[in-house]
Amino acid sequence: MKLSHALLAALLSLHGVGAWAQWQWVDKDGRKVFSDRAPSPDIPEKNILKRPGNASAGSTAAPLPAAPVSAVPAALPASGSKGEGVDKTLEAKKKLAEQAEADKRKQETERIAKAKAENCKRAQQAKVTFDSGVRLSRTNAQGEREVLDDAARVAEQQRIEGIINSECR
Repeated sequence: MKLSHALLAALLSLHGVGAWAQWQWVDKDGRKVFSDRAPSPDIPEKNILKRPGNASAGSTAAPLPAAPVSAVPAALPASGSKGEGVDKTLEAKKKLAEQAEADKRKQETERIAKAKAENCKRAQQAKVTFDSGVRLSRTNAQGEREVLDDAARVAEQQRIEGIINSECR
């Protein structure tokens, strides 16, 4: 029995741990707001009632001194310092990526041009064969040889002419 009371007490004490990271402030309508996130910047400092870690807004701890305005520019990188080096590195990487992409496009264009040239060459050879007047045959789906009749020959010549017109430019 004592163990269950001790366990219950431990659980209840841990329940309050989440409240340590709570913010409490009065919003613009005068309502108290409780949140685990900081209030928006438009909430005045005087309206913040509680901060995480139970530090209240009006605590006796001395506020941190604000940095003088003249010190702020000194913290920023000066012109020509490391800050610009990052941009140069980024620009170099961009340039390399663009060059790689251009090379890739060029290779693809060359591959397509080679394929078109090969198709053109084959179509022209086929046209010469058809124009010679020699009897031509094909193998059908059953593996039998068929001699092309006049209608099939004309259809094949038109197909070859279409290939020549599209590939031989």
